[in-house]
Amino acid sequence: MKAIVVGAGVVGSSVAYRLAQAGAEVTIVEERRPGGGTSSVTYAWVNACEKLTAEAYFRLNFAGRQAHEDILAEFPGADWYHRPGVLQWQDAEAEAGGRDGTDPLAKLRQLIAWGYPAEVLSLDDVRKLEPQINPEAIGNAPVIHYPRDGWLDPVPYSGALVAAAQERHGATFVEGRVDRLALTGERCTGVVLADGRTIEADIVVNCAGRWLNDLVQAPQHRIPLAPTLGIVAYTPPAGTPLRSALRTPLVNMRPDGGGRFLLRSNELDRLLASDEGALPSHPQAQELMRRAARTVPALKHVEVEAVRIATRPIPKDSYSAVGPVPGLSGYYAVVSHSGVTLGAFLGELVADELVHGRERGELAEFRPSRFFN
Repeated sequence: MKAIVVGAGVVGSSVAYRLAQAGAEVTIVEERRPGGGTSSVTYAWVNACEKLTAEAYFRLNFAGRQAHEDILAEFPGADWYHRPGVLQWQDAEAEAGGRDGTDPLAKLRQLIAWGYPAEVLSLDDVRKLEPQINPEAIGNAPVIHYPRDGWLDPVPYSGALVAAAQERHGATFVEGRVDRLALTGERCTGVVLADGRTIEADIVVNCAGRWLNDLVQAPQHRIPLAPTLGIVAYTPPAGTPLRSALRTPLVNMRPDGGGRFLLRSNELDRLLASDEGALPSHPQAQELMRRAARTVPALKHVEVEAVRIATRPIPKDSYSAVGPVPGLSGYYAVVSHSGVTLGAFLGELVADELVHGRERGELAEFRPSRFFN
């Protein structure tokens, strides 16, 4: 089987690696660099604990979390997955995908019933775990601790899987922008690049994220998306020994290597008007820094070092869309707002379906066909 994977973010790199490993002749087409699109502008929390509106979606994400642990065995020495734990305050908004209610104890009970590692901490417990946090930022509301949760470094992960797909399994990497799908009647036969080149294949797997529909000519083959803008700000090395990721009503923040911190907020995302002006002086970036300093006072003299803004791909109903698109054979779409959590597992599922012909039940409720009925 000849397969083209469009996009080399967390999802595309995972799919390409597993397809090549399963024996497909894989060509990866990426306009920028591995992990260079939306994957590099994300909080990157690997979790299932915020996907509680549908148990099937929770289970899919829980399996995604486990797949990230499992894939490490294939990459000795990999340091892209960090699991020191995550602390979540009441009223901290969900990061991606399905939402849950604001009552932390109801959420905790549901997570425990579904087998998710979680516990509630008192103010004293939080202070013992992370003494740098301002007690006033904690307040009296319960804080949930996810002791086995963590985050992914999306760019190193994507780069390593793309490299392994090539070096271990003979995949080909093509730097270029896909202009459109190559079609013969109702069948997709490959892709046409912006420079005019055509690459033929038996199956095209579209993992282009926010650009998913840009290469699809016919409206009836486009998956409806409801994308949102997001901003992340980065600090310079701050010299603050905070280990856990924090999910608070003010700011979401986590270590980002070398003593740096990554900052973001759903509330501030909603104030963005465009994806331009990604500078340290951006008003939302400055507000993120102020909120971070209120949460961790040791950051009060730290300035924003860098800013990124991206458009995040979200299927219209917020749930992932993975599978064939009705009316167009030879074309398989993979798009998700939970791409970081799900990437490693989706690679396994897609390879199983396309190379081994085994339809995976985990994807039954998340097919693109639900949008075309």
